[in-house]
Amino acid sequence: MTDPQVPGLPDEPALAAGAFGDRLPQARRFVELLATDGVERGLIGPREVPRLWERHVLNSVAVAEAVPHGARVVDVGSGAGLPGIPLALARPDLAMTLVEPMARRVEFLGDVVADLGVEWRVVRGRAEEKSVARAVGEVDVVTARAVAPLPRLVGWVRGLLRPGSQLVALIGASAAAEVPGLVPELTAAGMRDVHVRAVGSTLGDAATQVVVMTRGGR
Repeated sequence: MTDPQVPGLPDEPALAAGAFGDRLPQARRFVELLATDGVERGLIGPREVPRLWERHVLNSVAVAEAVPHGARVVDVGSGAGLPGIPLALARPDLAMTLVEPMARRVEFLGDVVADLGVEWRVVRGRAEEKSVARAVGEVDVVTARAVAPLPRLVGWVRGLLRPGSQLVALIGASAAAEVPGLVPELTAAGMRDVHVRAVGSTLGDAATQVVVMTRGGR
């Protein structure tokens, strides 16, 4: 269902109903906010509006396959709320915290949370800061999308992860090909069970890959 008041807003894919269930109206509203406020505030480029559903929203939902039920999730470098917001809409069993250092993005995230009427937390700061670790508390899964190369990302989020917690990062095909060569470096940084996983096979063109790794013991 496309809102005629939002120019360029893409048609809603039929797959969206299955992905979001009874939270589909909130997902529609999020897409509208991305296409309007998100563009006006510089969080989404105008050229991205026609492909918001597949490239951004449903692509983010694909991550759900790699996140355990009832997990406490922290989405680092959340930006416009990707993948955190679509993931949390598709998986109401998750406890979501959105972490973002830039003030204008934090303001947008706070506005979205209020508009959608959800109870997610928004924390301003960088993932590597101790104040952020204190604010988010215990974490089961950290998610990230286009934040940084994997070794740097692991260095940033390691302080959020307790032994047994997982990092689930959306990656492109070229980054996926590099993962085997990075395993020694990631293992030295305290991560184990590093592997690439295909997710979202039921989401058509939104299917993607994630790299999953677990924080080892002390």
